[in-house]
Amino acid sequence: MAIRWGSYKVKGFYDELIRVAGKPRPVAEVLCSYVRNLKDREIEEYKSASDMAIHVMGVSFTVYNEDEGSIDRAWPFDIIPRVIPKSEWLQIEVGLKQRVKALNMFIDDLYNDQKIVKDGIFPASLLKDSVNFRKQCIGVKPVGGIWAHICGSDLVRDKDGTMYVLEDNLRVPSGVSYMLENRLVMKRVFPDLFANQTILPVDDYPSQLYDMLAAMSPRKIEQPEIVVLTPGIYNSAYFEHSYLAQQMGAELVEGRDLVVKKDNCVYMRTVEGLSRVDVIYRRVDDMFLDPEVFNPDSTLGVPGLMRAWKAGNVALANAPGAGVADDKVVYSYVPDIIRYYLNEEPQIENVPTYRCIIPEEKEYVLEHIAELVIKPANESGGYGMLIGPQATKKELTHFKKLINKDPRNYIGQPLLTLSTAPTLIGNRVEPRHLDLRPFILSGPKTTYVTTGGLTRVALRKGSTIVNSSQGGGSKDTWIIDDEAQ
Repeated sequence: MAIRWGSYKVKGFYDELIRVAGKPRPVAEVLCSYVRNLKDREIEEYKSASDMAIHVMGVSFTVYNEDEGSIDRAWPFDIIPRVIPKSEWLQIEVGLKQRVKALNMFIDDLYNDQKIVKDGIFPASLLKDSVNFRKQCIGVKPVGGIWAHICGSDLVRDKDGTMYVLEDNLRVPSGVSYMLENRLVMKRVFPDLFANQTILPVDDYPSQLYDMLAAMSPRKIEQPEIVVLTPGIYNSAYFEHSYLAQQMGAELVEGRDLVVKKDNCVYMRTVEGLSRVDVIYRRVDDMFLDPEVFNPDSTLGVPGLMRAWKAGNVALANAPGAGVADDKVVYSYVPDIIRYYLNEEPQIENVPTYRCIIPEEKEYVLEHIAELVIKPANESGGYGMLIGPQATKKELTHFKKLINKDPRNYIGQPLLTLSTAPTLIGNRVEPRHLDLRPFILSGPKTTYVTTGGLTRVALRKGSTIVNSSQGGGSKDTWIIDDEAQ
């Protein structure tokens, strides 16, 4: 037997599958029993089958290397899924919907009346120094007041089992294609497991995304023209751009494929001539969207796109300027934002956060920097951060200087003991830390949350960095109907 749960150590961690050595959580009993009975040969066969499926489907991601440039790599995937009971997930879903609703109200307020600033709930100085606040968006009122139509909120579980929101991704969140492909791989490799228990589906996401985008169309026609705007093949998420366009039956375009005419409408160049575009799912950052308004040297965007958007002739998802709430300092105010706009208590808590813009909190961070995780306000992918307990004296000194130089750009958080899940390392099962990124779609009429999301796992022993660009991988996420089971 290759897998012996009795030697699987969970002490000091919350494990998603195992309560104590050898004893699975009730919702994971079927899975653990199945995996426990696998022989070495069978494990190798299943792992080879998953690797082959990933290769055949072309599931890859791009990493950047100073010496070699961009490199396409096969998606790192672990065949032991993460399991969450439906009863718990329903509560998480309510909290995510609440959070995104408040964030959209917050963004809409910032670009219009700024009541939250006038009422002293959100600091004016923080808004003034925001690198993602776009003055070009002031006064714009998107359909339904929705700016962040697609949100990916990262969730983590601490050692006591509490689920926290670690951050909100509101600009161009990525990863949903890997969530979908992970499920396809698991269905190919383990069809028996899907036949023997009620695992809630995720494969309706492309149709939900299409319906949401279609509902945003300024022209109320039966089949609006929807396009996915990509920076091109060298972007690290290009696989996802092409995948989602294909799944939705939408056109995948680059900036050069679109043109804005004098009527302030957007048109797509086709072999049959120009075809009007109604909705753009953009995967290009704000500053490259429109060279007339933002970076004049950009070749990725579409000249005049902002004119067309402001005139109400095209819908953009996510809207330019939505990133004002995608800021780790703004994140610390989200509980107050929820209370202010919804008059409700947050259903999912933030990780405790120290803001270096507040003098007394900055002093605490500087004094306890060796115990904290220090994050810059607007970096992603795990870059630019300091993990205090693992840092050298030189690194600690360097970050103290950075904080003193620009307090607005840094927050401090305690180093959470992230939950673990059994992960196949060679022919052994070992605990590895993980997080979860569900995706929330906010349309004019409905809000949809994926059933689970993308579970990212730190494949390096002891690491809490789950990003694929830094050695992380992923697992399928199973929301199991525990009542039916």
